Amino acid sequence: MTPGPRDERGVLAARITAAARNEFAQHGWAGTTIRAVAREADVDPALVYHYFGSKEGLLDAATNPPQKFLDNVAKVWTTPVDQLGAALISVLLDAWAANEVAPTLRAIVQTAAHEPATREKLRRIVEGSLMGVSHLGVDERDRLIRSGLVSSQMMGFALMRYVWKIEPVASMTDDEVVAAVAPNLQHYVNGDLTP
Repeated sequence: MTPGPRDERGVLAARITAAARNEFAQHGWAGTTIRAVAREADVDPALVYHYFGSKEGLLDAATNPPQKFLDNVAKVWTTPVDQLGAALISVLLDAWAANEVAPTLRAIVQTAAHEPATREKLRRIVEGSLMGVSHLGVDERDRLIRSGLVSSQMMGFALMRYVWKIEPVASMTDDEVVAAVAPNLQHYVNGDLTP
């Protein structure tokens, strides 16, 4: 059976989206152009506009995390409370190691600082993925503080290791990372935060 136009549309859109992820991850919002994305995807720039409408539409498509990643983050909250710190950092390490997830995460991180729509998407992803803190029986303010501290630790780590590649953090083994970062995350999850 020969692929029809719908199949070709899906293949082209996926190719353009992958090229956009790569461009946004490498060059951020300001440094990425529709022409560069089209060149990498080996398509006419008009086709990028046809499928995505604008640079903003392209960024939106390029920064949608795979469902598998979101599912893995949601599963973390089935972990016993006293092991959540290690589970949280482990899911982050696994996500950045996964070829189908890392380019999306890199594109989100690179563009969130300068593009309000991506920053909002990142905020929704973080808040949604950290909703599990609510099962600890804390009030709304405490949940927001704890999830903010967890996300700041994880975002800072991701920037240092995967985006800026600052040594020695960039070359630490996963076991070293878990040993160093998990206790902080664990404290943010269920430790005493009173002054």
